Amino acid sequence: MLRIWPVLFLIIPILEVYLLIEVGSHIGAGWTILLVVLTATIGVNLLRQQGISTLMRANQAMSQGQVPAMEMMEGLFLAVGGALLITPGFFTDFIGFVCLLPFTRRAIIQQILLKSTIKSSYTVHQEHRSTESSNTIEGEYRRED
Repeated sequence: MLRIWPVLFLIIPILEVYLLIEVGSHIGAGWTILLVVLTATIGVNLLRQQGISTLMRANQAMSQGQVPAMEMMEGLFLAVGGALLITPGFFTDFIGFVCLLPFTRRAIIQQILLKSTIKSSYTVHQEHRSTESSNTIEGEYRRED
């Protein structure tokens, strides 16, 4: 997974420049700049609205004594989406809007949580099996200075 980050840091800016040039050649430089500023403005307003909504749901869950796990993940997605939307470019704007729209954000988070739950339960089961066969020696110690 760590090997993909340098590739992404190289490919995404190249893709952004390519898309900006292509869009600019079709609609003009002025309209392209206006479109980039417009998507950033819409994104900031959507981020504010979704952030407040997520915060309210997190407060409600905590007041009911529940852990707001989904809301915490949504907050992370909102932060990433907001950062991507203020980055000039159409590809990052698309990914940013995917992170900010509630139905896409929740669907992605549910898939991530489902996969992590399956992996973590498998890992816990494997760790439990390996600890059953190991020898445990109990004892006490005292530190003498």
